[in-house]
Amino acid sequence: MEGLGHVIFQGLRSGRGWLALLAVAFIIASVFYSRHLADRLAAEERQKVEQWAQAQRFIARAGPEQDILFATLVVAGQSGIPVIETDENDRITNHHNIDEEKIRKDSTWLSDRLAAFRKIHPPIITYLDPGARRFNKYYYGESMLVTQVRYFPLVQLVIALIFLVFIFITQKARYRAAQDRLWAGMAKETAHQLGTPLSALEGWLEMLRIDPTDPSLPDEMEQDIRRLKRVSDRFSKIGSPPKLETADLIPIVHQVVGYIRQRASSKVVFHVDSPGLETCRAELSPPLFEWVIENLLRNALDAMEGRGEVRVHIHRTAEQLMIDVSDSGKGMTPSVVARIFQPGFTTKKRGWGLGLPLARRIVEQYHGGSLLVRQSEPGKGTTFRILLRAMD
Repeated sequence: MEGLGHVIFQGLRSGRGWLALLAVAFIIASVFYSRHLADRLAAEERQKVEQWAQAQRFIARAGPEQDILFATLVVAGQSGIPVIETDENDRITNHHNIDEEKIRKDSTWLSDRLAAFRKIHPPIITYLDPGARRFNKYYYGESMLVTQVRYFPLVQLVIALIFLVFIFITQKARYRAAQDRLWAGMAKETAHQLGTPLSALEGWLEMLRIDPTDPSLPDEMEQDIRRLKRVSDRFSKIGSPPKLETADLIPIVHQVVGYIRQRASSKVVFHVDSPGLETCRAELSPPLFEWVIENLLRNALDAMEGRGEVRVHIHRTAEQLMIDVSDSGKGMTPSVVARIFQPGFTTKKRGWGLGLPLARRIVEQYHGGSLLVRQSEPGKGTTFRILLRAMD
């Protein structure tokens, strides 16, 4: 089973992954803001209860000649906040915004609410006489608004968890589908790579039967046998880190271009140039690096459909080697460029979408370099660039 971290990493390489991170960040920020808002509302409600308690005290002490209209309005305005009034001995004397129906059905319900209110907020105390011998306590809970705001972050967290689980399942399914396409493509690519020299050997064998004295046949057969060995060596190195060696990539590129030139249309012109460079040394696995160049050249031939120009340009800076493989083919749109290295994606009628993803894997994971599309424009061709660490 693939790990969550790897699946999330795969997701982050796509736009959806970053969108998911932004969504989660927004939810987290919303959670903190909701808690801040709930605390502010709770502070305002305590102030309202204090005003309510003072109004109750004013009403209790008011005589007939005193105008208690304002105090009555304050008391009436404290709707929504549940309050239980007790005396100095915590005997319940009054209540406000408490469900009367529940009190009638359960004689202990009001006492239970009082116990719950004690745990939520400290009481508000108002003294009824100057000697402070008699006083009332006001225990209060939270209004429905504060309760909803306070618990809303939990709802948000549940939504965020559901969202993350959905992202995990979706990315895992996408990753498995990509892996299935990769393995299917690898099997087909293996058959294709082995099929070409095997078909040639069958032809040479038939010619050998017709004319066993032809001196060129053994050399041609030997070349295709070497090709079979090279293909076998390449596939044996996929899946485990290959042993790198210091090699000059200029003759390697010339060798691969020569091999492809012999099998390409005569209307395709090949150029290889490395101006000012006698050697170009790098840490390579020659069999795998040959495969990369071969895949890029085959991709160029497919893009040109039998006619055009392929140019391989090798140059370097103080720290990097650059190999540009350019063709005069049909080019690619930006949407195709964005998907060209995805396993299974192909614009060919006959293709498995494996050559370029495999080439990038070899360059990046095995050689510590990078493979990218330097430029491509419909009708004007494409240039792929390989970047490797340079050696003195």
